[in-house]
Parts: sequence; structure tokens; C-alpha cells
Amino acid sequence: MKNDFLSTIAAVSTPRGKGGVALIRISGEEAVAVAGRCFSPKCGKSACDLAPRTAYFGDILDDGAPIDDGMLTVFRAPNSYTGEDLVEISCHGGVLVTRRVLEAVFKAGATPAVAGEFTRRAFVNGKLSLTKAEAVGEILEAKSDAQLRIAASQRRGVLTEKIDAAAHALTSLIADVYARIDYPDEDLAEIGDDEFARRAEEIRNSLKNLRATYRSGSAIFEGIKTVICGAPNRGKSSLYNAIAGEDAAIVTEIAGTTRDILERDIPLGSVLLHLTDTAGIRDTADVVEQIGVSRAKERLAEAELVICVLDGSKELSDEDISLFDSLKDVTAPKIAVLNKSDLGKANLELPDFFEKVIRLSAKSGDISELCEAVEKLFIDEKIDTHSDAIITSARQAASLDEAILLIGDAINTAATGMGADLASSDLERAVATLNELDGKAVSENVVSEIFGRFCVGK
Repeated sequence: MKNDFLSTIAAVSTPRGKGGVALIRISGEEAVAVAGRCFSPKCGKSACDLAPRTAYFGDILDDGAPIDDGMLTVFRAPNSYTGEDLVEISCHGGVLVTRRVLEAVFKAGATPAVAGEFTRRAFVNGKLSLTKAEAVGEILEAKSDAQLRIAASQRRGVLTEKIDAAAHALTSLIADVYARIDYPDEDLAEIGDDEFARRAEEIRNSLKNLRATYRSGSAIFEGIKTVICGAPNRGKSSLYNAIAGEDAAIVTEIAGTTRDILERDIPLGSVLLHLTDTAGIRDTADVVEQIGVSRAKERLAEAELVICVLDGSKELSDEDISLFDSLKDVTAPKIAVLNKSDLGKANLELPDFFEKVIRLSAKSGDISELCEAVEKLFIDEKIDTHSDAIITSARQAASLDEAILLIGDAINTAATGMGADLASSDLERAVATLNELDGKAVSENVVSEIFGRFCVGK
């Protein structure tokens, strides 16, 4: 992809607010010249004469007047993060001084970077594949150790290698077919329909295995719509707080305290939950509570996981049994949590639609068994999150679906006797789809959407 980025950009690459150090990053053809106009090294050299990858101490200038002292490091193209000339200026991390240093850089000729522009330039200049670039964004947004492990692995290129291997295998198969057609007088082994189908099927199966990781990847990165439900005063909000790790919901002994929906994204072990705490489901004359109950039922219909909270110290009530009737038509996996186990253990007869029944005391905060149960439902235990290639986004999954479908079409074409040469046209389209998946041929809209999620300065 051609580099159309002609301007020299700058931004603060450290979080906003007071800190020990702030980092201003400058990238582009004029990066070193811009730095030379606003930084004076104590060594007496000009910025253009500084050795690359070496930190130099000096004064940071605004219109020739010092406003701070700090460090400057030059990275020459193509050996930089962006693949362009890149300069990093470290200054003291005060809010005002950081702003003044950035303003001085702009006065010296740089323009403000937009969100994700540094990483986008790295992608455009061939320093990162698209899946590696997405992994950078996932590292920045990581909310769990599992997300961080997978993103770091993808950043090292495990997913790129898997995609490249499949694309290379397809290209090799296509080349073998066309070589036999283009050079019939050469002593080339013929690719029969059976051989063609066998090799194509092997590639398709490898892509199917990769696509199968999306269920786990989606649960870890995109999250699971999870609803905590139950009759009033069963401890739903206490469980919500235990999962959140803080007092996010009001808890009292008064039934019906929670009247509206509480929602938050919360990691639970390896899984990310889009967690909803609902009002106690029961018949009530209270108009406000009725609205909360109605909203609770709406969330249940949309849920991908239901956690039904019961009072494990008491026998089931009519409200509990009525709730079971409401859950019969909910297709999402359901876990029964028998709460208040510290108060006693009643023998409860529960419907068989629960995937797991767990006894706990939400007030104690020990939800390890619940965490394990949820992970078993959504995470493939065969996946190694430290090293395996894992599909983490709907975009990646959709591209794989298309490639798998095209390879299947090619196999079917060959099976009908229409010839491997005709079937290869579908394989060519599959290669193009895989190239798009990893950014070798991708639309501007897709690129803009991906990098638009990044913060400014990255």
C-alpha cells in the first residue's frame, strides 16, 4: 500500500495528567528538523547530527526560550516504530509543561496526530500486519490478563503466520494447477481432481480450526451478555458486587431495592462479561418496580449467559418457581447460584436446564467456582492463550468464513468434473480474502475504522 502520509505529526504519547515524565512523539520526513527547532542538546550538536537510538539531554525551547529540560531520542527510517523518521522528546510530566512542549513542537512545524495515526503509519509502511496492528490496540484496551496474553502473542505475529501459511498453501496449489496448463510440454506432475480436493480440504480444515477459536476469542475480547436474575432479596446485587470487586450496587435487606438495570463490563477470570444486575422478578403493584421487572425480562431475552440467584438456605418460593417458568424459553446457558450458603443449605429441587449449580456466599466474595464454571462454558480448554493463534474480532471471523466458503466451492467444482483449473478461480478469491484479513489488500474504510479506535499518540 502506498504511503500517502506526507505531513509530520506529533502528539503526547503518555496518559493525560500529572506524572513523573511525559513523552511527545514526532513522526514524518521533517521529524528531525522539527525537533531541531525546539530542542537544544547540551552536547552542542544539532539534532540532525545526533546518533540514532541514543538519548540526549538538553533544553526544550519555545521561540528560542527554554521552557523545560529533557531527553531527545532519534529513530531513523526505516528502523522506527512508524517506519519513518521518528523523534521522542521526554519532558517533566506536569499538565501545563507537557502542553507547552507540545505547542512548541507544533510551532516548529509539526501537525496534530489523529487517533491511531502512528500505528496506522507503521501498518502502511509495512512495519506491522493488520492483525498485529489490531493486537496493539487490544494491548492498550486490555481489561484482563487473558486479553493481554493473547494480544501480546498476536503482536508477535502468531496469527499473521497462520494466515500467511494458509495463503501460501493455496497459492502453491493454484500455481501447480496453472503450471501444468501453461507448460504442457514440460515434465510436470499432473494435479488430478482428487489430489486437488485433498490439498484444498487440508487448507480448509486448518482455517476451520482457526475459525473455531473465535468462540473463545469473542468471550475474552468482545464479551458475553450476562444477566443476573432472581426473585427479590436473593442476593443478586451482592453477587454483582462480588464479581465487580467493589460496592457497585446498593445492597439492603429490603426486597426490591434494585429497581432498575445496572450494567458494567467486568472481567471474570479469562472471560469478559457485559454484566447486568436486574430488578427482582416478581408480580408487584409498585409502578416503578414493574418497569424494572419488565426491563429485566427484556435483558433475559437478549442474554448469552444467565446467572439465576436463589436463596440456598431456604426452600423454593412461588416466586422462584415462577421465574423458572420464565427461563424455560431462554436459550442462553444458565447457571444456578445458591446464595447465602453461610446461613444454611436447604435441599432444593431445580430444573434440569441449568448447566451448573453452585453454592456460595456472595458476601464472602469467593466466586472462584462461578468463575471456573463460566470459563468452561465459553473457553476451549485446548487453547493456549500464551501462544495459539486466536480469532478475536467479528471482522476476522467473517473473513475466515468467506475464505472457507470459497475453498468449499472450489472443492465442489472439482468434484463435479469441471476441472481443477476452473476450481482454482475460487481459490484465487480465497487468497484475496485472506490477504484482506491481514491487511495486504484492504479497504480504506476498514483501516479507518480499526485505527479510529486507538488513542491519540499511539
